[in-house]
Order: sequence, then C-alpha cells, then structure tokens
Amino acid sequence: MSRVFNFSPGPSMLPESVLAKAAGEMLDYEGSGQSVMEMSHRSKEYDAIIKGCEALLREVMEIPDDYKVLFVQGGASSQFAMVPMNLMTGSGKADFVITGQWAKKAHQEAARYGEANIVASSADKTFSYIPKLDPASFTKDADYFHICWNNTIYGTRFNEIPDTGNVPLVADMSSCILSEPVDVSKFGVIYAGAQKNMGPAGLTVVIIKESLIGKAMDITPTMFNYKTHADEGSLYNTPPTYAIYICKLVLEWIKNEIGGLQKMKERNEKKAEILYDFLDSSKMFKGTVEKEVRSIMNIPFVTGSDELDKKFVAEAAARGLINLKGHRTVGGMRASIYNAMPVEGVEALVDFMKEFEANN
Repeated sequence: MSRVFNFSPGPSMLPESVLAKAAGEMLDYEGSGQSVMEMSHRSKEYDAIIKGCEALLREVMEIPDDYKVLFVQGGASSQFAMVPMNLMTGSGKADFVITGQWAKKAHQEAARYGEANIVASSADKTFSYIPKLDPASFTKDADYFHICWNNTIYGTRFNEIPDTGNVPLVADMSSCILSEPVDVSKFGVIYAGAQKNMGPAGLTVVIIKESLIGKAMDITPTMFNYKTHADEGSLYNTPPTYAIYICKLVLEWIKNEIGGLQKMKERNEKKAEILYDFLDSSKMFKGTVEKEVRSIMNIPFVTGSDELDKKFVAEAAARGLINLKGHRTVGGMRASIYNAMPVEGVEALVDFMKEFEANN
C-alpha cells in the first residue's frame, strides 16, 4: 500500500527521509552492531546521540547559553504539574490565559499547588479567538505567566509574545515548536510533547532558563524536579532513548534538507494559505477561527451538517487522506498540517474538497 497523507493532531507524520534513515539503521547503528533501541543509555554511542540532539536543537532554535535543554517523559500533561511544583514557590501565584483544553488543564493542575489566576479566556466563543490581554489584570508578583502558544484542538495561535515584565513567561508549544523561529530569550520555560513536530510520542522537551531551576517545592517527586534532569544531562534514569534519536534525525532534516526555521516557516505558511484560501472561497466548507489568529499547524473547518461532515471524513479516508475528524468540542473536520506534511498533501486535500463540494 502507498503512504497516506496523515492529518492527525498527534502522533503525526514524520519526514519520509527520517523514517528511511531510521529503517536503514534499525539493525546496526553506525557499525555498532546494535539498534539504538537496544543500546545502553550510558554507552559512548548513545552519549553522542543525546548530546548531538541537544546541540542541534540549540543551533536550530538559537537557544541562549543560560538555558538548559531537558529531555523528559510524561508528555506535556506532566508539565502541567512540573511547572507549578518547580516555579510556584515565591508568591505561590501564577497567571493563566485560557485558550483551549490544554490551557484549561494546565490551570486546573496548577490550582492544586497555589493560586492560579485566570487573566483572560476565550471560552465564551468555543475558543475561536485569542483574548486581548490587559497588563493591568496581571498579577504583579506572580511566579510565572502561562500560555498555550498554539491551540491544537481549536486552531488558534498567539501572534505576539505577551509582555509580562519580570514575571517568567511559560509556554506550552507542543503543537507548534520548530514550525517557525521563536525568540527563546523572551520565555522562562518552553515545553513541548514531541509527537507533533519533533519525533515520536514518549519524549517531552523542556527549555528552561537556568535561574528558574533549583526552587522546587519540598513535596516535588525526584522525577518531577527540573534540577534532577538538569544536573544529570537528562540521564538521571533511562530517557526515551529511541524517541531522542528520531528527534535528532528530525532536527538534521530541518537543518540540512529544509534549511532552518525561517525556511520551515515559509513552507508552513504556504501550506496553510492553500487551505485557508479555499475555505474562504468555498460555499460548503468554512473555517471556525477568527482570521487574524489562525494557526498554521491546525486548521478546523465545518460544512454545517453533521451528516455531510461524517460523509466527508469517510470518503477522504478512502482517498488516503486520514484522521480528518474534528475534536468533539468543535465538530466537523480538522487538518493538522505539521512540519512533515508536504505541500502535495494539502493540495490533495483541497482537490478532494472541491470535488466533494461539487458532488454534494
């Protein structure tokens, strides 16, 4: 069977050249006579992989020297607890902008450890916009200010970095990391589950300013303390070794085949434009998000008829355009067009949408 175009919100497509390289090295990694899956995380071969992955991430994202890169497990969902346990230790307060399910969950989890204040929310319109932020409403002595940069389910994104003054900005970038350049120095913490743009599920990357490490609550489990991972170079226990190896291959692909994050951004904007242009001109399909905050990664759309939506998803799958069903809170369809989705995949989707519209 030929490869499908996978529009899943995660785990998502991986670049074919990455999969081919991994397949070629499956039984014997660089003459070691073993698979990376079988390798001791304490071996010199694996040490070169994890250090190489970190060096590439630092280069590609231009991460300043006073930030640590941590490779941890537990997904972004574990970060909802790790962040407050490590950071909510001054005033015991933090601010949250609620722009979707994940921001909501981060807030709910933090509320177990301190005072979690909601400074703005777009829940009133099913998270179809990014709320305007009024600095007067920010908690002046907050330990951190949390946002979800790109909202996977609802297809919105922040277009500008909120100015939080001396309060560290914490961003969940799970569904948009590596999709475009970002000024890391404007953030205290960036965290991301890898399974959308970085590699397979099982790896979570945390980029944290060194000055924020070492302040964890007494109740913090050893594995939830950032200092544990920072002190041991992410090798306190066995890390997700194979996922880190694939992440390294993905970073090599971004650097060497794509040409870096500015080129990646241009490629991603081109893909999003193809789909949004069609949605804006279609009589059947329409986007669900305010134009100025549209995500270039996750694009929800509807026909207005549950019956037609179901028919569309089924017929698209039969054409090799899979995982287009929208989240239950939005309905309709959602096309996640992460880094590895080629332009041809988006063109094939739009061609099918035109045909479906003409036939229905």
